[in-house]
Amino acid sequence: MTDRKPSVPLLPFKSIQSSISFAFSCLILVSITITSLASYQLAVYSAERNSEGYIEEIMKQVNTNIQSYVDNMENISLLAMTNKDVNYYISSNNFISSEDRRAYEKRISDLFQAILYTRKDIASLMVFSYNGRVVSDRRITSLNPYAVFADQAWYRNAKTAGGKSVLSAPHVQNIIQNEYRWVVSLSRELKNSDGITGEGIFLVDLNLSVITDLCSQINLGKKGYMFIVDNDGNIVYHPKQQLIYSNLRTEQIDRVKEAVSGTVFTVNDKEGKRSYTVQDTNFGWKIVGVAYANDLISNKGDIRKTFLLYASAGLIVSLLLSIAISHRLSRPIRTLQRDMKAVERGNFDTQTVVREQNEIGQLGYTFNMMVGQIKRLMQEIIHTQEHKRKSELQLLQSQINPHFLYNTLDSIVWMAEQKQHEQVVLMTSALAKLFRASIAKDTELVSIRVDAEHITNYLLIQKMRYESQLEYQIDFDRTIFPYKTLKILLQPFVENAIYHGLRGKPDKGTVTVRGYESNGNIVFEVEDDGLGMTDEQLERIWKPAPVPADELLTVSPKGIGIHNVDERIKLYFGPEYGVRIHSELDVGTCVTITIPKVK
Repeated sequence: MTDRKPSVPLLPFKSIQSSISFAFSCLILVSITITSLASYQLAVYSAERNSEGYIEEIMKQVNTNIQSYVDNMENISLLAMTNKDVNYYISSNNFISSEDRRAYEKRISDLFQAILYTRKDIASLMVFSYNGRVVSDRRITSLNPYAVFADQAWYRNAKTAGGKSVLSAPHVQNIIQNEYRWVVSLSRELKNSDGITGEGIFLVDLNLSVITDLCSQINLGKKGYMFIVDNDGNIVYHPKQQLIYSNLRTEQIDRVKEAVSGTVFTVNDKEGKRSYTVQDTNFGWKIVGVAYANDLISNKGDIRKTFLLYASAGLIVSLLLSIAISHRLSRPIRTLQRDMKAVERGNFDTQTVVREQNEIGQLGYTFNMMVGQIKRLMQEIIHTQEHKRKSELQLLQSQINPHFLYNTLDSIVWMAEQKQHEQVVLMTSALAKLFRASIAKDTELVSIRVDAEHITNYLLIQKMRYESQLEYQIDFDRTIFPYKTLKILLQPFVENAIYHGLRGKPDKGTVTVRGYESNGNIVFEVEDDGLGMTDEQLERIWKPAPVPADELLTVSPKGIGIHNVDERIKLYFGPEYGVRIHSELDVGTCVTITIPKVK
């Protein structure tokens, strides 16, 4: 059997009130902390979502403004497409003389100058015909001899777009000699009258400062900003564009390119936590608003202080309530503890007062029932021990039967006179072993092997005394020998079989003793082929007349009763074990004793 270590209490307090107060306090503290943190995070999250929604609306408005601006540029391109002079000038089917060509160029330049007069955001307007003619908003168009316009991106993209407007990335326009402007180009292929064949490219250079002015007016907090990229990831506008180009600053260009319109994603790096709001334009640009988390909620510190204040106040009130509630809950438990100590001191007449019909009240009811049950069980134990003492006294009388001892010694004397020395030695040895087992007091349980040897010695003595009247057989399964049985269990039944079953029989009788295992139990059988019993005799066996305790040692011994042996078995092993008797008149009697397997 392994030693069990004493269990360590979960709460290091001796009183249940302290334990309940501590448990309530911890529970309240954890609950308020979790609730406060969750509420704070929810408030911050809601404020951030509202700010992100606000930024998204701003990006939509910027998108609308830029889209409107680009639409105006496309309208200018439509004006050029519908102008007869432009269409005739770039047409590959006309034959214009040098004098007429100058007149067409003047009228087209006047048209472009009129547009530039009303639109200061346009840097230049130009038409490039596939037949080699070029006209611009200037009276005399001096092209840069080192710049091949057909190789530039705005020209190639417009030619492959099939008549749709194309916006370029910001670049330095070098088509005009000695002019280098930072512009965004809107280009578009011009068709002839059939609407299919391309005749040339119309170019509008937009001053980048217009987009810069438009975007720089947007306020996204102290550190927030917005930028624009085209569909290839090239930066159209960025407030720190020079740092980007010099690799002193980076942006999430790849994630912006993959994002769809309305996407909001968060980045947290060495520059701080910030959210990106992406809006797509109809012409392929992406407008991105970047807002820093600290700028989204300007009063974050005030929100934190407010939550801490209310959480502290709630905690103090809750702790005071927990102390009061724990005192109220522990009061009936303390009363029950006082009554339990009274029972511990031996006062089994104690009954606790039950005032409440809750679990503690049920515990009080159970305690009262337990005390009454203990008191009753103690009385039963006293009665059982007294009955056990009576049974042991009767067993002692049966074992040391003076009449049996006298007859056995008389038989030994007779055999000695007849000089039957071997029988004398055998009978004396059996008698010594018999009484050695009887007077052993070390334990009440002995091995079945010991009891089998005891009953063998007993039957050997009886056989030598009643040789002409008695035969016996002993059949024990040797596998049951290691198990335990009550000491001197079988002798009373064998004695009854000899004296009451075979004595009055005119011829020789046989006593058979068996021992075997059945259904997980040990079964003994003592069977004789003697006179048998009637039903009335069997009933008297199970209902013997009571003998007063003070007469147990004064009455003449008549052997221990079967009823007492049955009670002795039930006392040690339980009510499911004991003695059964089957008897038929003039046929014989079989006594079956069942005990458990005890190692």
